[in-house]
Amino acid sequence: MKKDVVVRLHASFEELVQRDADWGGEYWLARDLQTLLGYARWENFVKVIEKAKTACQASGYEPADHFLDVTKMVELGSGANREIEDIALTRYACYLIAQNGDPSKEAIAFAQTYFAVQTRKQELIEQRLAEVERLSARKKLTTSEKELSGIIYERVGDQMSFARIRSKGDMALFGGHSTQSMKTKLGVPDNRPLADFLPTITIKAKDFANEITNFNIKRDELHTEGSIAVEHVKNNKDVRDLLIQRGIQPEALPPAEDIKKIERRVASEAKKLPAAKKKLSR
Repeated sequence: MKKDVVVRLHASFEELVQRDADWGGEYWLARDLQTLLGYARWENFVKVIEKAKTACQASGYEPADHFLDVTKMVELGSGANREIEDIALTRYACYLIAQNGDPSKEAIAFAQTYFAVQTRKQELIEQRLAEVERLSARKKLTTSEKELSGIIYERVGDQMSFARIRSKGDMALFGGHSTQSMKTKLGVPDNRPLADFLPTITIKAKDFANEITNFNIKRDELHTEGSIAVEHVKNNKDVRDLLIQRGIQPEALPPAEDIKKIERRVASEAKKLPAAKKKLSR
């Protein structure tokens, strides 16, 4: 495909993007896409859309989430307005339409690549947001653990008390599994914290239990290892019960990627940003 055709088609597809004023999401209108993809008759294009809906459902997605029936007003030659049927399409819906379209059409061939790349970009953004959320949760857990450790040492005076209390809390959260047994279960190296390999939901659960313990130690003036341990175990058990009610069994969740790898990846990509900006400004 010639470069000038690629440039023209890219600009055309970008111009067709609609954005919802309420939720900010983007979509395309089927009748706009029909013209751009080279279909003269709406009836023929609807057949392609139906195939795309079937492919959507076969992939495990609800077609109604990606193909929304709408109506719009169009102006007739006489100056009068008439309401016609249309379909609001997500990026994924557009991709499926392109995949089920006539590949001999130049615009279809372009659209197959265009929407595949756009969909991949969206997936990468969502993945990065999930990674940033996990990094943030891990840092917050570190903060709440440091606070708990400091409070315990201040009130009990034993540097090993925190480790013993945290271990009992882990057993309550993980249904009787000790910290070490969970590390073995998840394949965590002996010299690494269990939390570095836990999924975000479990990291947040541990942090929430810590925050409650920190608050109640101060409120209830707890000053012994035994009383603090009872408090921490109760809070972890309560958090576990809440997760279980929602169908989440902490000890049964698979291990997450080593958080140190995520930190290095995010830091490495951040270093590339100034260089990329400099390159674009030339």
